[in-house]
Amino acid sequence: MDARDSALTVEQAAEAFPAEVAYWREVRGLAKRELARRMGFDPSYVSHVESGRHKPTEDFARRAEQALNAGKAIWKRWLDYETAKAPSAPAAVPASRRAEQPYATGSAIVVEHDAARLDYDGRLYRLTMRRLLRNTGSEPITRYLIRISVDRYPGEPERSNAHYREHPLAWDELALTATCRGEAMRWQAKHDRDAFKEVWLLFDNEQGRFPLYPGESVWIEYAYSVGDEKWGRWFQRAVRLPTEHLTVELAFPADLDPAVWGTETSMTAEAAPLRTAPVQHDEGGVRVFSWSTTTPPLHTRYRLEWRFRARPEHQLEQGEFR
Repeated sequence: MDARDSALTVEQAAEAFPAEVAYWREVRGLAKRELARRMGFDPSYVSHVESGRHKPTEDFARRAEQALNAGKAIWKRWLDYETAKAPSAPAAVPASRRAEQPYATGSAIVVEHDAARLDYDGRLYRLTMRRLLRNTGSEPITRYLIRISVDRYPGEPERSNAHYREHPLAWDELALTATCRGEAMRWQAKHDRDAFKEVWLLFDNEQGRFPLYPGESVWIEYAYSVGDEKWGRWFQRAVRLPTEHLTVELAFPADLDPAVWGTETSMTAEAAPLRTAPVQHDEGGVRVFSWSTTTPPLHTRYRLEWRFRARPEHQLEQGEFR
C-alpha cells in the first residue's frame, strides 16, 4: 500500500519524502552530486536529506521537483509532510531516529560479481539477479538491501505517476524470491511506493540463520516479475558498492526483432554511449544481448534501453488492462 493511501504520521511522511527523491533521482540516472549541482546545494546536504538526517524543507522540495521533473510527485510528498505536521493531524511523538547502518556496524561489502538477466516472454518481464558478496569488515552481515524501481513512461513523469497510482506494483505480482547457500531468504519491506520498493533480504529463514561472516564470500540470488504494462523499456544498473565485475543479459523473443543500446552516467559526466556495444546471439527463438564491464566506478549508472521493431510501442499500449 502506498503511504498516501492513509493518514501519515510525521515520521512516516518524513521517510516518504526522501524515498520519493531517491526514486526520481534513480529514474533520471543522476548521482547525488549531480542532483545537488542542479539544485544549487552542497552534495552533502542532498545526501543528508535522502538518509533522513535532515528533514525536508519547502525550498528543497521545490528545487528537487524542478531538477528531477517528477510530475509533482516530490511536491505531493512535501505537502503530505506539511499536512502531517499540522496541529489538526493526530498527535504523534516521533521516535528518536538513529543514523541507520546499512548492513551492520563494522561491516563492508564488496561485490565480486554482479550478474543480472532480464527475460521477456512477450508479456511478462522476469529479472534474476545473482551477486557474489564478500564481507571485508569485522562484523557478521545479516541483511542486504535491494531496490525495485520501474517507470513505464520515461520522460513523461505525470503520465507515469497517474499510471502507477491507478495500477501500483503489488507484492503478490512481483513474486519476489531470494536464496543463499541453497536456503530461502526471508525479506522485509523497507519502502513501499507505487513504483518503487526497497527490501531487506535477510540471511535467515524459519529453519535458522546463516550470516555472512568476515572474510567469507557467498552467492545470493533473487528474482521478481513485472508485467510489460508496468515495466518501461529500460533497465538500469547503479554501482552502489565496490564491484569487481558486472554483467547484464537481456533475453527477448527473436520474432519481436529487438534492438538494444545503452548509456553510462557518472558523478562527473552526463549520459554517454556505453564504451562497448552489447553482444547478441540467438538461443533457439530467443535473442540474447550481453554486456559486461570490470571494476566499474562507484556511483556509475549503466542504462540499457530497447525497442521491438516488429511490435511498435503503440500496439502494446492498446492492450493494457483490458
